[in-house]
Amino acid sequence: MAQLDRFLNLLVTNNGSALILAEGDVATVIIKDSARPVMKQQLTSAQILTLLREIAPSDKPHALDATGAVRFEYSSADGTFDVALTQTGKILARIEPKAVSTNGVKPNAAPAKAAAPQAAPPRAASPQAPAPQVVAPRVEATSAGTPMTQARRVAATGNPAFDKIESLLRILVDNKASDLHLRASSPPLLRSSGEIVPIPNEPALSSDEIDAMLNTVMLEQNRVEFKELNDTDFAHEIPGVSRFRGNALRERRGTGAVFRAVPTSVVTVEEMGISQEVQRLCHLTKGLVLVTGPTGSGKSTTLCALIDLINRTRSDHVITIEDPIEFVHESKKCLITQRHVGVHTSSFRHALRAALREDPDIVLVGELRDLETVSMAIETAETGHLVFGTVHTSTAVSTVDRVIDQFPPDRQAQIRVMLSESLKGVISQVLCKKIGGGRVAAREILLSTPSVSNLIREGKTFQLPSVLQTSRRLGMVTMNDALIELVDSKQVEPLEAYLKATDKVGILHMLKQRGKDISFADVEDAKGAAAANGPPAKPAGRTAPAR
Repeated sequence: MAQLDRFLNLLVTNNGSALILAEGDVATVIIKDSARPVMKQQLTSAQILTLLREIAPSDKPHALDATGAVRFEYSSADGTFDVALTQTGKILARIEPKAVSTNGVKPNAAPAKAAAPQAAPPRAASPQAPAPQVVAPRVEATSAGTPMTQARRVAATGNPAFDKIESLLRILVDNKASDLHLRASSPPLLRSSGEIVPIPNEPALSSDEIDAMLNTVMLEQNRVEFKELNDTDFAHEIPGVSRFRGNALRERRGTGAVFRAVPTSVVTVEEMGISQEVQRLCHLTKGLVLVTGPTGSGKSTTLCALIDLINRTRSDHVITIEDPIEFVHESKKCLITQRHVGVHTSSFRHALRAALREDPDIVLVGELRDLETVSMAIETAETGHLVFGTVHTSTAVSTVDRVIDQFPPDRQAQIRVMLSESLKGVISQVLCKKIGGGRVAAREILLSTPSVSNLIREGKTFQLPSVLQTSRRLGMVTMNDALIELVDSKQVEPLEAYLKATDKVGILHMLKQRGKDISFADVEDAKGAAAANGPPAKPAGRTAPAR
């Protein structure tokens, strides 16, 4: 399937007059004399030529590189199109439907006369290709009792595998779920409000079916990587619906995949409820800010909100290094450069090393995966740049230890000194199920103060929890305080706060002080909480010795 086919399908489905690909601009569809964008990233000349080479006849690909004008026809299941390319100055391509019937629906196209084998074959046109059809949404009940909406289907493209995966992704978005899981011998599953539930009335998928669906949405380099390594990360976008972060994998029963929905709109710090103290980290000129938490805890969303705040309030150059790109940031006051590891650069560390020669003010590293990347992030922060990064740790204090422990013992003293000077804040978060549906983040916040820097420098990180507890006036928050605040505001059940807490004895003690029922707690945790309430009562019949 050619990459342009999905845009041409939108063009025909919406009775548009042309698809415009212009260098330095986003792809747009002309509908009723109005230009509507179908993607968020601006196109380069190389990207436009790559897209056109996929659909060009055999006698045209080399001509595409010449200055001047080129015209040819392209046929797909959506019809036949006139393609006009001009390269006088900036590259501009205009693709128009060749013929439209009186009712506005493109008739099935005959095979192109000059058709020949192409780099990525388009969807096969068939005389029996089904006509576009719209199916009304269905509502089913999941095993948890929550209504699940079946997605409204769009026009069939003639490629069953592509239609199937996009239908499932629309179901994911329509049900406001976070992830779609595909596994061989299992029906498609959604993660909704933190729970895995099957999509009603969907049959079990075979490994071959999942392979076919993945091949329609992965780039060629991802197909090669998947074949060689048995897993790969990639991104997919349904224009007007959502972006998706995908991962393909091989497991015991065959091929599997996970897709995570990434909202097309950028979230703000106000919508996220991020504190003023954390927002002030975005105004620093240098330093290291870490956002931590387990997988699926909303780290990317928090970083997105912080980068958006910078984009709205500063006039700087922001470079993001991600795998893959999730939230797309349009340049506002800042210049935004977004790089996809594996597509625009070979690795995090290579991109971070190159970033120092690209005049950045702020660098976002999607994941601090290895020793070299961590070391370069700290050095970048020390050389006068503001660096944001993520680490998979459960608490702010354990984040500091994790960073230091990645280095060999003979370097740890030096790294402690460097980290004590460069680390400006750690935001550790978990997602909790909200009462009534949805999820909300609880955030532990550690900020740099002279006492925090001194403890890191001297290797006394075990004392950091006590600093967190006594520095609330400075904006620091322990995870237990964040969780109990959600309980007090009736956003989260006490049981959920207990399950998400790392200090379970401490959270039980706080719940008990508020008169909450803690009968759900583990026996040993409950005993610890009872002991924390004070010494046990004196046995009857005894008196305290006189003093």
